[in-house]
This record gives sequence, C-alpha cells and structure tokens, in this order.
Amino acid sequence: MPVVLGATAPVFTIGTTRFTGLAAPSRGAKETCVWRTHVAPHTEPNVHSFDREEVLVVTSGAGVAHLDGVPHPVGQGDAIVVPAGTLFALGNPHDEPLELVVALPVGALARLADGSTVVPPAAV
Repeated sequence: MPVVLGATAPVFTIGTTRFTGLAAPSRGAKETCVWRTHVAPHTEPNVHSFDREEVLVVTSGAGVAHLDGVPHPVGQGDAIVVPAGTLFALGNPHDEPLELVVALPVGALARLADGSTVVPPAAV
C-alpha cells in the first residue's frame, strides 16, 4: 500500500501519549517505520531504549528529550537522533501538546525500564 491516509491510520495510546501508525510492515513498508506522536501536556518522561537508531522531528510544541539522563529542551523544527542502545525519554512539562514524527528501522526492539522488550505497536 503506497499511500497510508492519516485519517484512517491505526492509533495506539500508552498513558497520555498517542501514536498514529503511518509506515510499517502491515501498511506496506519494508525498511522504515514512521508514526506521529502526540505527547499531552504535563507528561512525565518514560525511559526506554531501542536496539536501532531512532529519529524524532518535533512538528509543534516543546518538550524535554532525555538521552542517557541528560535533558535537552526541544521545540518545533528540532530533530532528536537517538543512537541504538541509548536510554531515552521524552517529557512534556508544558501547557501545550508536543507533536512529533518518528522514524525507526523495521524490526527494531524497544527495551523498557523493567527490562522487557517489545516491538512498538505503531511499527507492526
């Protein structure tokens, strides 16, 4: 499927964060997954890592990206490049939503704070 309509793309919610799955194997992608992420205001960071590089681009709002425990304020137009194996968390301490587009290689596994691994639902 070469075109995935945003209006009909699957939506996944984890806590106060919403993920809209765009490109993924179930939607025709072979190498790269892409999704939109909406981080609600006053969302606390959730630490995780991936076994592959992740790239996030802020499309609106502002937040704080934590890479290996170091906070980095980010805003509209900024890109966050998270190397494989890096502990990463994204929070939104502000009053407005934070919106991003995220890209990750197909097959990447997330390692959660409890040590378990999972394929993100938006990447399936």
